Amino acid sequence: MAYTARDNPRRAAAKINGVPHSARIWNYWLGGRDHYPADREAGEAWITVDPGIVPLARQSRRFLIRVVRFLAGECGIRQFLDIGTGLPTMQNTHEVAQGVTPGSKIVYVDNDPMVLAHARALLTSTTPEGATAYVDADFHDPDVIIAGARGVLDFAEPIAVMFMGVLGHVADYREMLSIVSRVVDAVPSGSYLALWDGTNTSREIVRAGEAYANTGAVRYVLRSPNELTRCFEGLRILDPGLVTLTRWRPEPDGNGAAPEPVHGYGAVARKP
Repeated sequence: MAYTARDNPRRAAAKINGVPHSARIWNYWLGGRDHYPADREAGEAWITVDPGIVPLARQSRRFLIRVVRFLAGECGIRQFLDIGTGLPTMQNTHEVAQGVTPGSKIVYVDNDPMVLAHARALLTSTTPEGATAYVDADFHDPDVIIAGARGVLDFAEPIAVMFMGVLGHVADYREMLSIVSRVVDAVPSGSYLALWDGTNTSREIVRAGEAYANTGAVRYVLRSPNELTRCFEGLRILDPGLVTLTRWRPEPDGNGAAPEPVHGYGAVARKP
């Protein structure tokens, strides 16, 4: 869940770079470098309640890598619309896609000024053939996203639409479904929807989420796997379906065993 919540009032008096920022906290859990002591302190406070958040964060990145590699390789997708980018870290969407097909085009979407500043500095095409662009838009407004993406992507050709750990930012369930369907409706037949989100399948993650919201931050809504399944209505969900992230086409570790399940579920589906 790529948290982008507001800072709470108690932090307002903290000096610059001493104010925890949710995107940097997520970066900390991922093992990135773009965080400060206050972010690490907040991240550790969550871990105290829910130790599973770190495996979830890191498995979510591995899920993204496997999904993009699968779409670019086996499915032949050359265009990606990554909505809710978050802070850049290792193996970003454009790096994976262009590593498979150098001419891939990627559009990232976010509305956090800090995220966009990092994106413009770090998310550059890895190949001269490819294209990487950024749309400054709130994913609550699909029309703005689609209009911005049309400047780079060809909407007559298949596009992979990605919502990676961001849907909980929409409190209203029906609105969340509407956002996904409006973007998917705009892309042509043969396109794909790839998403994952944190789920309410653990008492610890629910408790940690409630404690996070009680600080004054915007609540991140954790939903059930069944609720997430409705995002794929009208699409053909590919095997193995909507599953915990570590069970989606896993790559065995050195011992030949798949990682333990995490409290995040994801899937990939094709638009007929």
